[in-house]
Amino acid sequence: MRWTVTGLAALLVVGALLLPNALWALKPNRFTRIPVEAVLGAAVALWLPRRPRLVAAVVAGVGLGVLTMLNVLDMGFREYLGRGFNLVLDWELLDDAQAYVADSMGGTFAVLAAVGAVVLVLLLIGVMALAMVRLSNLLASHRAVAARGTLIAAMAWIVCYALSLEIAGMPIASDRAADALKMQARRVADTVRDEAAFAKEAKSDTFGATPGSQLVPDLRGKDVIFTFIESYGRSAVEDPIMAPGVDATLDARTEALEKAGFRAKSGWLTSATYGGSSWLGHSTFLSGLWIDNQQRYRTVTSGDHLTLTKAFQKTGAWDTVGVMPGIQKGWPEAKYYGLDKVYNAFQLGYQGPKFSWSTMPDQYALEAFQRLVHGKKRDKPLMSEVILTSSHQPWAPIPKLVGWDQLGDGSVFDAIQKAGKKPADVVTDSAKSREEYGKSIQYSVTALTQWLERYGTDDTVLVFLGDHQPIARVSGDKASRDVPVSLVAKDPKVLDRIAGWNWTDGLKPAPDAPVWKMDSFRDRFLTAYGSTPHPSKD
Repeated sequence: MRWTVTGLAALLVVGALLLPNALWALKPNRFTRIPVEAVLGAAVALWLPRRPRLVAAVVAGVGLGVLTMLNVLDMGFREYLGRGFNLVLDWELLDDAQAYVADSMGGTFAVLAAVGAVVLVLLLIGVMALAMVRLSNLLASHRAVAARGTLIAAMAWIVCYALSLEIAGMPIASDRAADALKMQARRVADTVRDEAAFAKEAKSDTFGATPGSQLVPDLRGKDVIFTFIESYGRSAVEDPIMAPGVDATLDARTEALEKAGFRAKSGWLTSATYGGSSWLGHSTFLSGLWIDNQQRYRTVTSGDHLTLTKAFQKTGAWDTVGVMPGIQKGWPEAKYYGLDKVYNAFQLGYQGPKFSWSTMPDQYALEAFQRLVHGKKRDKPLMSEVILTSSHQPWAPIPKLVGWDQLGDGSVFDAIQKAGKKPADVVTDSAKSREEYGKSIQYSVTALTQWLERYGTDDTVLVFLGDHQPIARVSGDKASRDVPVSLVAKDPKVLDRIAGWNWTDGLKPAPDAPVWKMDSFRDRFLTAYGSTPHPSKD
């Protein structure tokens, strides 16, 4: 039993030292290596007296437990957000993750998962510390043999490193744990440097000093609607599993809009985020700045950098409104975005069931927009920002379209929600997730374009786009960050203004349609519709 426990302690420590930080890298060849950190640790344990050795073993064990936790967080963030975990910025996202789990799987499950995660972390750190103490005691009690073994291991590591020897395609000599520490330190340093650089960048604005009278003069009198479709990414249009249904929907809706007198042009934008953190995509698109982390988001939303939506407010020629069914708490960013009025999840009159994370079906949110805002008589045209949420993961259950005259207070969706798939049946299955994701995009696009057919006028201008690609197990390994963007209008002059963009006719962008970074859209749009640059500088 004693030697079994010691063997398990050695496997735990060596496994932690060799653990990669990406799920795809969890392969046997990653663990058939010699970790230099283990060799150095053994040498230190043999050199130190008893008490300092025990202290060093505990500290090293705790540190290795924390490093293991960071590697696991990296795995999760890479899987869902397409990037590693940031020690400075990403802790607050764990609250959002718990809220997402609660909305998708239930509050009890979310609480149990959070408690379980904390217990596992504490257990991991404690067991790792005990394992290090046990191994250091073993080395000390067999000092002569351990010294020879450590020397042999050190020589083997040096030879393997010098000759670049490999097993199953991986170098035998490993410094994985040291690399992980350097990577985390580099992220922290880069984050600190970026904060100062971006704060300066955000103060410079091509249209920051442009008078309201010189902003978007060519859209005066138009009702302009900017709509984000959650997780509507390039994979939905091109992936062999999702694309057939989504492409058929885009083609059918293009034809239906044309019969109603609308024309569309579409292209691609490269989002600043991936798999989640939708607000980063929204702020990048609207601010003209690359907002790819929470620090940048806080910096820009606490300043006065001109957003695309605020440009309309600044003219004084539009009423500005936001329809945000995903907002369930205070949202002070409304002022930054220049929205005179915001309707959140509790202000749209919905009395039906939630669809997992989504508080209400997109069709209802759009009808509420029509009833509360768009359909009312006004002295000014309307500029709206609408965020549609039905295509948010876990894509179960998905709402179905009902007659627009049957929507009422949303109670009509009770039976649809109960008959839909359960999140637990979809969220852990990549194939099912991809299928249901594609269906959710079809639903959202159809709901939006049907609303436009039903309520759009000669003066309606609709810009809609995805905020980011879906998570990696749905979008695919090494998927781009591209999302579709479309501009739809009846007035041919509106589309003539963007003829130079070389976008594809219709709602489905061609594979070779132009690809722009998402932060470039604001300036291109303002310029296309007659805005005059007047830069503001820090």
